[in-house]
Amino acid sequence: MEQLKTDLSKYNNDWYKRGGSTFKQVCWYIVNYVFVNSAYPNSAFKVFLLRLFGAKIGKNVTIKPSVHIKFPWNLRIGNNVWIGEKVWIDNLGLVVLHDNSCVSQGAMLLCGNHHYKKVAFDLIVGNITVEEGAWVGAKCVVCPGVKIGSHSVLTVSSVAVSRLEPWGIYQGNPAVKIKERVIKG
Repeated sequence: MEQLKTDLSKYNNDWYKRGGSTFKQVCWYIVNYVFVNSAYPNSAFKVFLLRLFGAKIGKNVTIKPSVHIKFPWNLRIGNNVWIGEKVWIDNLGLVVLHDNSCVSQGAMLLCGNHHYKKVAFDLIVGNITVEEGAWVGAKCVVCPGVKIGSHSVLTVSSVAVSRLEPWGIYQGNPAVKIKERVIKG
């Protein structure tokens, strides 16, 4: 029996709606490139621009230089959230960062993937939630549909492919729980 093969000529993601008009999307790409995904250091101005394009953002949010956010209208950020340098938020779906959460340098939050078992390599989209007090470490990858539980930690260069339970410390690829998080005064 002959195996089916990937045929990218059959790829079609017309079902996926990016949100906003083409004009809005083009304006965002320019603003993102010039101010957000650049060395420009002013967090308050970045927050202002993100809100202008539909992001819902709380108070005291820090957004470091060279952060890439694909669609601000698919972004919800709580209070006291930190987003480190070179974070990539590929939010084809909704990304929610709850209060006091941290996404460290070079982390990637990826709401999109492809169905490798399908001939057309169909697009798959899933939302990502980082709950209160959780920390996504430097160079981590969070995959579509993943929820990072309250106060859990995803350690450096780990890959979250499924839900991380609250208060756990997770490590590896795929990330597995290695111990409980204990916060001391």
